[in-house]
Amino acid sequence: MGFIQEFKEFAIKGNVMDMAVGVIIGGAFGKIVSSLVDDILMPVTGLFTGGVDFSKLSAKIGDATVTYGMFIQNVIDFLIIAGCIFIMVKAMNKLIKKKEEEPAPAAPKPSAEEKLLSEIRDLLKNK
Repeated sequence: MGFIQEFKEFAIKGNVMDMAVGVIIGGAFGKIVSSLVDDILMPVTGLFTGGVDFSKLSAKIGDATVTYGMFIQNVIDFLIIAGCIFIMVKAMNKLIKKKEEEPAPAAPKPSAEEKLLSEIRDLLKNK
């Protein structure tokens, strides 16, 4: 099977579309979390740390400026995103498990006519 044929099968399966939707939603979700961290959490954290604005923290090493405050903010972004994804995956697994645990509906009881036909069939088999 050629490379192009394999790629067509991969693309047609729908996995690519699911992945694309996930990436787009993830990007939008990342912006929301960044706003949450930058606009809400970091100012509140700054109050507890004596008004320190993490995004402005930096160190000068020779001619280079290391902005480690941005790194701290990005780590906080990551932790919040990872926590949200963990909660969503956990909820989805719970729903899937609940769906699997639902018992199958019991088979309907055979009617009197079906019972009689079954008996006739069994009698014919025994002859």
